[in-house]
Amino acid sequence: MTGNVLIAADKFKGSLTAAEVGRHVAAGIRAVRPAAGIESLPVADGGDGTVDAAVAGGFTAREVEVTGPLGLPVTASFALRDDVAVVEMAQASGLRLLPPFTFAPMTATTFGTGELITAALDAGARTVVLGVGGSATTDGGAGMLTALGARLLDADGDPLPHGGGPLRELTEADLSGLDPRLKDTEFVLASDVDNPLTGPNGAAAVYGPQKGADPVEVEALDGALTNLSRVLERTLGARAADAARAPGAGAAGGVGFGALLGLNAVFRPGIDVLLDVLGFTAALDRADLVITGEGSLDEQTLRGKAPAGVAAAARAAGKPVVAVCGRLTLDEDTLRAAGIDRAYPLTDEEPDPAVCVARAAPLLERVARRVAENHL
Repeated sequence: MTGNVLIAADKFKGSLTAAEVGRHVAAGIRAVRPAAGIESLPVADGGDGTVDAAVAGGFTAREVEVTGPLGLPVTASFALRDDVAVVEMAQASGLRLLPPFTFAPMTATTFGTGELITAALDAGARTVVLGVGGSATTDGGAGMLTALGARLLDADGDPLPHGGGPLRELTEADLSGLDPRLKDTEFVLASDVDNPLTGPNGAAAVYGPQKGADPVEVEALDGALTNLSRVLERTLGARAADAARAPGAGAAGGVGFGALLGLNAVFRPGIDVLLDVLGFTAALDRADLVITGEGSLDEQTLRGKAPAGVAAAARAAGKPVVAVCGRLTLDEDTLRAAGIDRAYPLTDEEPDPAVCVARAAPLLERVARRVAENHL
Protein backbone atom coordinates (compact mmCIF):
# COMPACT_ATOMS: atom_id res chain seq x y z
CA MET A 1 0.00 0.00 0.00
CA THR A 2 0.95 3.62 -0.28
CA GLY A 3 -0.48 6.63 1.50
CA ASN A 4 -0.33 8.34 4.85
CA VAL A 5 1.55 7.03 7.88
CA LEU A 6 0.76 7.95 11.47
CA ILE A 7 3.65 7.36 13.88
CA ALA A 8 2.20 7.17 17.41
CA ALA A 9 4.95 5.67 19.54
CA ASP A 10 6.00 6.00 23.16
CA LYS A 11 9.59 6.57 24.31
CA PHE A 12 12.33 3.95 24.20
CA LYS A 13 13.21 4.28 27.85
CA GLY A 14 16.86 5.05 28.40
CA SER A 15 17.45 5.72 24.70
CA LEU A 16 14.98 7.96 22.89
CA THR A 17 12.07 10.21 23.77
CA ALA A 18 8.76 9.59 22.02
CA ALA A 19 9.39 12.60 19.78
CA GLU A 20 12.84 11.26 18.84
CA VAL A 21 11.35 7.86 18.05
CA GLY A 22 8.93 9.59 15.70
CA ARG A 23 11.69 11.53 13.96
CA HIS A 24 13.91 8.50 13.39
CA VAL A 25 11.06 6.31 12.17
CA ALA A 26 10.06 9.07 9.76
CA ALA A 27 13.64 9.37 8.51
CA GLY A 28 13.82 5.65 7.83
CA ILE A 29 10.53 5.66 5.95
CA ARG A 30 11.49 8.65 3.81
CA ALA A 31 14.75 6.94 2.83
CA VAL A 32 12.69 4.25 1.11
CA ARG A 33 9.37 5.95 0.33
CA PRO A 34 10.09 9.68 -0.04
CA ALA A 35 6.55 10.40 -1.29
CA ALA A 36 4.81 8.93 1.78
CA GLY A 37 2.77 11.31 3.88
CA ILE A 38 4.03 11.10 7.46
CA GLU A 39 2.46 12.49 10.62
CA SER A 40 4.11 11.97 14.00
CA LEU A 41 2.11 12.11 17.22
CA PRO A 42 4.27 11.12 20.21
CA VAL A 43 2.21 9.40 22.90
CA ALA A 44 2.53 8.42 26.56
CA ASP A 45 0.48 6.58 29.16
CA GLY A 46 0.70 9.04 32.06
CA GLY A 47 4.16 8.19 33.35
CA ASP A 48 7.60 9.51 32.41
CA GLY A 49 7.47 11.45 29.16
CA THR A 50 3.83 12.50 29.38
CA VAL A 51 4.58 16.23 29.42
CA ASP A 52 7.06 15.81 26.57
CA ALA A 53 4.40 14.04 24.51
CA ALA A 54 1.88 16.79 25.23
CA VAL A 55 4.37 19.48 24.21
CA ALA A 56 5.16 17.62 21.00
CA GLY A 57 1.40 17.52 20.40
CA GLY A 58 1.01 21.29 20.61
CA PHE A 59 0.95 22.13 24.31
CA THR A 60 3.30 24.70 25.84
CA ALA A 61 5.73 23.69 28.58
CA ARG A 62 5.70 25.72 31.79
CA GLU A 63 8.53 25.37 34.32
CA VAL A 64 8.20 25.85 38.06
CA GLU A 65 10.35 25.11 41.10
CA VAL A 66 8.70 22.61 43.43
CA THR A 67 9.57 20.31 46.32
CA GLY A 68 11.15 17.09 45.13
CA PRO A 69 10.55 13.64 46.62
CA LEU A 70 13.35 14.11 49.17
CA GLY A 71 12.14 17.57 50.22
CA LEU A 72 14.74 19.44 48.15
CA PRO A 73 13.88 21.93 45.39
CA VAL A 74 13.60 20.59 41.84
CA THR A 75 12.57 22.17 38.55
CA ALA A 76 9.47 20.55 37.09
CA SER A 77 7.34 21.17 34.02
CA PHE A 78 3.68 20.89 33.18
CA ALA A 79 2.05 21.34 29.79
CA LEU A 80 -0.70 23.85 29.04
CA ARG A 81 -2.98 24.50 26.09
CA ASP A 82 -5.84 26.94 26.57
CA ASP A 83 -7.35 25.90 29.92
CA VAL A 84 -6.18 22.27 29.80
CA ALA A 85 -3.06 21.27 31.74
CA VAL A 86 -1.14 18.01 31.67
CA VAL A 87 0.62 17.43 34.98
CA GLU A 88 3.13 14.59 35.15
CA MET A 89 3.67 13.42 38.70
CA ALA A 90 7.11 12.03 37.85
CA GLN A 91 8.30 15.58 37.12
CA ALA A 92 7.90 16.50 40.80
CA SER A 93 7.83 13.22 42.73
CA GLY A 94 9.51 10.69 40.45
CA LEU A 95 12.10 8.00 41.00
CA ARG A 96 14.23 9.68 38.35
CA LEU A 97 14.74 12.61 40.74
CA LEU A 98 16.51 10.46 43.33
CA PRO A 99 20.30 10.15 43.35
CA PRO A 100 21.62 6.88 41.86
CA PHE A 101 21.04 3.83 44.07
CA THR A 102 19.11 5.97 46.55
CA PHE A 103 15.55 5.23 47.69
CA ALA A 104 13.35 6.75 50.36
CA PRO A 105 10.28 4.52 50.60
CA MET A 106 9.20 5.79 54.03
CA THR A 107 9.84 9.52 53.59
CA ALA A 108 9.48 10.38 49.89
CA THR A 109 6.72 12.94 49.40
CA THR A 110 4.18 14.00 46.77
CA PHE A 111 4.19 17.57 48.11
CA GLY A 112 5.75 18.82 44.87
CA THR A 113 2.97 17.26 42.83
CA GLY A 114 0.50 19.41 44.76
CA GLU A 115 2.66 22.45 44.08
CA LEU A 116 2.69 21.57 40.38
CA ILE A 117 -1.11 21.38 40.39
CA THR A 118 -1.26 24.78 42.09
CA ALA A 119 0.98 26.21 39.37
CA ALA A 120 -1.34 24.80 36.70
CA LEU A 121 -4.34 26.41 38.42
CA ASP A 122 -2.45 29.69 38.64
CA ALA A 123 -1.84 29.47 34.90
CA GLY A 124 -5.58 29.24 34.26
CA ALA A 125 -6.12 25.49 33.97
CA ARG A 126 -9.67 24.33 34.53
CA THR A 127 -9.12 20.79 33.32
CA VAL A 128 -6.09 18.97 34.72
CA VAL A 129 -4.90 15.62 33.44
CA LEU A 130 -2.82 14.14 36.27
CA GLY A 131 -0.50 11.54 34.81
CA VAL A 132 0.82 9.22 37.48
CA GLY A 133 3.62 6.70 37.11
CA GLY A 134 7.31 6.45 37.85
CA SER A 135 6.80 7.81 41.36
CA ALA A 136 9.27 7.52 44.24
CA THR A 137 6.49 7.82 46.81
CA THR A 138 4.08 5.75 48.88
CA ASP A 139 2.28 8.47 50.83
CA GLY A 140 -1.28 8.04 49.59
CA GLY A 141 -1.20 11.52 48.08
CA ALA A 142 -0.89 13.03 51.55
CA GLY A 143 1.90 15.37 50.49
CA MET A 144 -0.05 16.48 47.43
CA LEU A 145 -3.15 17.26 49.49
CA THR A 146 -1.07 19.10 52.13
CA ALA A 147 0.45 21.32 49.43
CA LEU A 148 -3.08 22.08 48.26
CA GLY A 149 -4.20 23.17 51.74
CA ALA A 150 -5.14 20.04 53.69
CA ARG A 151 -3.99 19.65 57.31
CA LEU A 152 -2.81 16.21 58.48
CA LEU A 153 -2.04 16.16 62.21
CA ASP A 154 -0.69 13.78 64.83
CA ALA A 155 -2.03 13.24 68.36
CA ASP A 156 -0.32 16.43 69.58
CA GLY A 157 -1.93 18.49 66.84
CA ASP A 158 1.35 18.88 64.97
CA PRO A 159 1.64 18.54 61.17
CA LEU A 160 2.99 15.19 60.07
CA PRO A 161 6.46 14.98 58.50
CA HIS A 162 6.74 14.10 54.80
CA GLY A 163 6.30 10.57 53.55
CA GLY A 164 4.21 7.47 53.92
CA GLY A 165 5.82 6.20 57.12
CA PRO A 166 4.59 9.06 59.34
CA LEU A 167 0.98 8.37 58.30
CA ARG A 168 0.98 5.71 61.03
CA GLU A 169 0.80 8.63 63.49
CA LEU A 170 -2.06 10.43 61.73
CA THR A 171 -5.02 11.13 64.04
CA GLU A 172 -6.77 14.10 62.42
CA ALA A 173 -7.34 15.13 58.80
CA ASP A 174 -8.86 18.46 57.84
CA LEU A 175 -9.55 18.99 54.14
CA SER A 176 -11.60 22.16 54.60
CA GLY A 177 -8.62 24.32 53.65
CA LEU A 178 -8.12 22.79 50.22
CA ASP A 179 -7.69 25.33 47.41
CA PRO A 180 -11.25 26.42 46.54
CA ARG A 181 -10.40 26.36 42.82
CA LEU A 182 -10.26 22.57 42.99
CA LYS A 183 -14.07 22.44 43.13
CA ASP A 184 -14.34 24.25 39.80
CA THR A 185 -11.65 22.19 38.08
CA GLU A 186 -12.10 18.88 36.30
CA PHE A 187 -9.40 16.37 37.26
CA VAL A 188 -8.64 13.21 35.31
CA LEU A 189 -6.46 10.59 36.99
CA ALA A 190 -4.51 9.09 34.09
CA SER A 191 -2.93 5.76 35.04
CA ASP A 192 -2.21 2.35 33.59
CA VAL A 193 -2.78 0.52 36.90
CA ASP A 194 -6.05 -0.18 38.70
CA ASN A 195 -4.85 -1.36 42.11
CA PRO A 196 -6.73 -0.45 45.30
CA LEU A 197 -5.00 1.56 48.02
CA THR A 198 -4.19 -1.23 50.50
CA GLY A 199 -4.01 -4.98 50.91
CA PRO A 200 -2.14 -7.66 48.95
CA ASN A 201 -2.83 -5.87 45.66
CA GLY A 202 -2.38 -2.39 47.10
CA ALA A 203 0.15 0.37 46.59
CA ALA A 204 2.68 -0.77 49.18
CA ALA A 205 2.54 -4.50 48.53
CA VAL A 206 2.76 -4.34 44.74
CA TYR A 207 4.87 -1.26 44.09
CA GLY A 208 6.70 -0.60 47.37
CA PRO A 209 9.61 -2.94 46.53
CA GLN A 210 10.20 -1.04 43.28
CA LYS A 211 10.73 2.05 45.42
CA GLY A 212 13.21 0.39 47.74
CA ALA A 213 10.89 -0.88 50.48
CA ASP A 214 11.93 -4.12 52.19
CA PRO A 215 9.26 -6.53 53.53
CA VAL A 216 9.13 -4.83 56.93
CA GLU A 217 8.73 -1.42 55.32
CA VAL A 218 6.07 -2.73 52.92
CA GLU A 219 4.03 -3.94 55.89
CA ALA A 220 4.54 -0.63 57.71
CA LEU A 221 3.53 1.41 54.65
CA ASP A 222 0.42 -0.68 54.09
CA GLY A 223 -0.57 -0.09 57.72
CA ALA A 224 0.13 3.63 57.34
CA LEU A 225 -2.05 3.87 54.22
CA THR A 226 -4.77 1.91 56.00
CA ASN A 227 -4.62 4.44 58.85
CA LEU A 228 -4.83 7.32 56.37
CA SER A 229 -7.95 5.80 54.87
CA ARG A 230 -9.57 5.22 58.27
CA VAL A 231 -8.86 8.71 59.55
CA LEU A 232 -10.28 10.22 56.37
CA GLU A 233 -13.30 7.94 56.68
CA ARG A 234 -13.98 9.42 60.12
CA THR A 235 -13.77 12.87 58.57
CA LEU A 236 -15.54 12.33 55.25
CA GLY A 237 -17.61 9.22 55.79
CA ALA A 238 -18.02 6.23 53.51
CA ARG A 239 -16.74 8.19 50.51
CA ALA A 240 -13.19 7.71 51.80
CA ALA A 241 -13.59 3.95 52.15
CA ASP A 242 -15.08 3.76 48.65
CA ALA A 243 -12.18 5.77 47.24
CA ALA A 244 -9.64 3.46 48.91
CA ARG A 245 -11.20 0.43 47.21
CA ALA A 246 -11.69 2.12 43.84
CA PRO A 247 -9.63 1.13 40.78
CA GLY A 248 -6.61 3.38 40.53
CA ALA A 249 -6.51 4.30 44.24
CA GLY A 250 -3.19 2.49 44.60
CA ALA A 251 -1.61 4.13 41.58
CA ALA A 252 1.74 5.84 42.16
CA GLY A 253 2.03 4.94 45.83
CA GLY A 254 -1.58 5.80 46.54
CA VAL A 255 -1.62 9.26 45.00
CA GLY A 256 -4.62 7.94 43.10
CA PHE A 257 -6.48 7.75 46.41
CA GLY A 258 -5.63 11.35 47.20
CA ALA A 259 -6.75 12.44 43.74
CA LEU A 260 -10.01 10.48 43.79
CA LEU A 261 -10.91 11.72 47.24
CA GLY A 262 -9.44 15.21 47.48
CA LEU A 263 -9.65 16.33 43.86
CA ASN A 264 -12.80 14.41 42.90
CA ALA A 265 -10.78 13.04 40.00
CA VAL A 266 -12.18 10.60 37.46
CA PHE A 267 -9.99 7.57 36.83
CA ARG A 268 -9.24 6.67 33.20
CA PRO A 269 -6.53 4.60 31.54
CA GLY A 270 -3.65 6.96 30.89
CA ILE A 271 -3.22 6.18 27.21
CA ASP A 272 -6.92 6.76 26.52
CA VAL A 273 -6.75 10.17 28.17
CA LEU A 274 -3.62 11.22 26.32
CA LEU A 275 -4.96 10.07 22.97
CA ASP A 276 -8.02 12.26 23.52
CA VAL A 277 -5.98 15.25 24.66
CA LEU A 278 -3.54 14.97 21.76
CA GLY A 279 -6.20 14.72 19.05
CA PHE A 280 -5.39 11.15 18.07
CA THR A 281 -8.78 10.40 16.51
CA ALA A 282 -8.43 13.11 13.87
CA ALA A 283 -4.88 11.99 13.05
CA LEU A 284 -6.05 8.38 12.82
CA ASP A 285 -8.73 9.34 10.31
CA ARG A 286 -6.00 10.67 8.01
CA ALA A 287 -3.80 7.56 8.28
CA ASP A 288 -3.54 4.48 6.08
CA LEU A 289 -0.94 2.81 8.31
CA VAL A 290 -0.24 3.29 12.04
CA ILE A 291 3.20 2.67 13.54
CA THR A 292 3.37 2.44 17.31
CA GLY A 293 5.93 1.10 19.74
CA GLU A 294 8.02 1.45 22.90
CA GLY A 295 11.33 0.23 24.26
CA SER A 296 10.15 -3.21 25.31
CA LEU A 297 7.10 -4.84 23.77
CA ASP A 298 6.15 -7.41 26.41
CA GLU A 299 3.37 -8.59 28.70
CA GLN A 300 3.37 -5.23 30.48
CA THR A 301 2.53 -3.58 27.16
CA LEU A 302 -0.80 -5.38 27.11
CA ARG A 303 -1.80 -3.94 30.51
CA GLY A 304 -2.72 -0.46 29.38
CA LYS A 305 0.60 0.74 27.98
CA ALA A 306 0.66 3.21 25.11
CA PRO A 307 1.16 0.80 22.16
CA ALA A 308 -1.77 -1.35 23.30
CA GLY A 309 -4.03 1.70 23.48
CA VAL A 310 -2.92 2.95 20.07
CA ALA A 311 -3.41 -0.48 18.52
CA ALA A 312 -6.87 -0.92 20.03
CA ALA A 313 -8.02 2.46 18.72
CA ALA A 314 -6.54 1.82 15.28
CA ARG A 315 -8.09 -1.64 15.04
CA ALA A 316 -11.48 -0.19 15.96
CA ALA A 317 -11.05 2.25 13.07
CA GLY A 318 -10.02 -0.53 10.69
CA LYS A 319 -6.45 0.72 10.29
CA PRO A 320 -3.45 -1.66 10.05
CA VAL A 321 -0.86 -1.37 12.81
CA VAL A 322 2.80 -2.34 13.04
CA ALA A 323 5.09 -1.77 15.99
CA VAL A 324 8.75 -0.91 16.47
CA CYS A 325 10.53 -1.70 19.71
CA GLY A 326 13.88 -2.29 21.33
CA ARG A 327 13.09 -5.86 22.27
CA LEU A 328 10.13 -8.16 21.71
CA THR A 329 8.90 -10.97 23.96
CA LEU A 330 5.36 -11.41 22.54
CA ASP A 331 4.57 -14.06 19.94
CA GLU A 332 2.70 -13.39 16.70
CA ASP A 333 -0.66 -14.61 17.98
CA THR A 334 -0.47 -12.38 21.05
CA LEU A 335 0.47 -9.41 18.89
CA ARG A 336 -2.44 -9.98 16.53
CA ALA A 337 -4.84 -10.35 19.45
CA ALA A 338 -3.67 -6.92 20.61
CA GLY A 339 -4.29 -5.45 17.15
CA ILE A 340 -0.66 -5.36 16.01
CA ASP A 341 -0.06 -7.01 12.64
CA ARG A 342 3.70 -7.27 13.02
CA ALA A 343 6.48 -6.04 15.30
CA TYR A 344 10.01 -4.99 14.37
CA PRO A 345 12.50 -5.13 17.26
CA LEU A 346 15.93 -3.54 17.12
CA THR A 347 17.36 -6.88 18.23
CA ASP A 348 16.63 -8.20 14.73
CA GLU A 349 19.29 -5.76 13.54
CA GLU A 350 21.65 -6.01 16.52
CA PRO A 351 21.43 -8.94 18.97
CA ASP A 352 23.37 -7.20 21.76
CA PRO A 353 20.82 -5.31 23.93
CA ALA A 354 23.48 -2.90 25.20
CA VAL A 355 24.34 -1.90 21.64
CA CYS A 356 20.63 -1.48 20.89
CA VAL A 357 20.34 1.00 23.75
CA ALA A 358 23.49 2.87 22.78
CA ARG A 359 22.72 3.00 19.04
CA ALA A 360 18.95 3.08 19.13
CA ALA A 361 18.61 5.96 16.67
CA PRO A 362 20.42 4.51 13.63
CA LEU A 363 19.07 1.04 14.35
CA LEU A 364 15.54 2.40 14.48
CA GLU A 365 16.01 4.06 11.09
CA ARG A 366 17.13 0.73 9.65
CA VAL A 367 14.07 -0.98 11.14
CA ALA A 368 11.81 1.77 9.75
CA ARG A 369 13.21 1.18 6.28
CA ARG A 370 12.12 -2.45 6.55
CA VAL A 371 8.68 -1.31 7.67
CA ALA A 372 8.41 0.92 4.62
CA GLU A 373 9.57 -1.82 2.27
CA ASN A 374 7.09 -4.33 3.67
CA HIS A 375 4.03 -2.17 4.29
CA LEU A 376 4.15 0.85 1.95
